[in-house]
Amino acid sequence: MTAPATRPSRRLKTALGLGAAAVLAVALPALAQPRLATAVFAGGCFWTMEHGLEETPGVVRAVSGYAGGREANPSYEQVSSETTGHLEAVEVTYDPARISYAQLVNRYWHLTDPTDGGGQACDRGASYHPAIFVANPAEQRIAQASAAKIQRGPLHGKPVATSIRPATRFWPAEEYHQQFTRKNPLRYAAYRVGCGRDNVLRALWGEVPK
Repeated sequence: MTAPATRPSRRLKTALGLGAAAVLAVALPALAQPRLATAVFAGGCFWTMEHGLEETPGVVRAVSGYAGGREANPSYEQVSSETTGHLEAVEVTYDPARISYAQLVNRYWHLTDPTDGGGQACDRGASYHPAIFVANPAEQRIAQASAAKIQRGPLHGKPVATSIRPATRFWPAEEYHQQFTRKNPLRYAAYRVGCGRDNVLRALWGEVPK
C-alpha cells in the first residue's frame, strides 16, 4: 500500500504564505515605480532652460549644469571664462510613459531659437551655444529628424544652428543656480525682460512657451 502523501502543517502553510506576501510587498512597489530616463540640452542661460523644461508634463526634474567640455567638475567662473569648452546645460529626468524623447526634443526647440548658433538672445559666447547631447544612435536619429522637420516647417528653410553632439558627462552647477527662478523670481524676471528672449521666441514660434 502506498503511504499517504504528507500534508504540510498549518504552521508551514502560514509561514509560506507570509513569505510570499513579503516577497510581493517588496516586488510590487518596485514594479510600480516608473522607469525614468535622462536627456541633456543646452540652450543659452540654464536658468531659463531649467524652468521651461521642468514645467513640461512628464518631466520629473531638471538640473542646471555644464556639459561638453574638458574640465572635471567645473565652476561657473571657469565655464563663463569660455576656456573649458563647457556649455551651460540642463539634465532632464523624465518619464517615457508620459512624454517621449521626440516630444521632449520638440519642447526644447520651442524654448530656443534654433537658428542662433552664437548663443540665445542677449547671452552670447561659446558657453551659451545651443546643443542637444544624444546618448545613443536612436536619440541621434530622433534629434536629426526633428531638426529637419522644423527647418522645413516653422523655420521656413532657415538652417538649424543647434548642434547635435554625443553625450558627455554632465556636471551639476552650484546650488545657488538650481531652481533659480523660484528662489529669485524678481531677479530672474528682470533678467528675462532685459534679455529680450521672449520677444525672440514670440517672433519665431508665434508664442512664448509657459
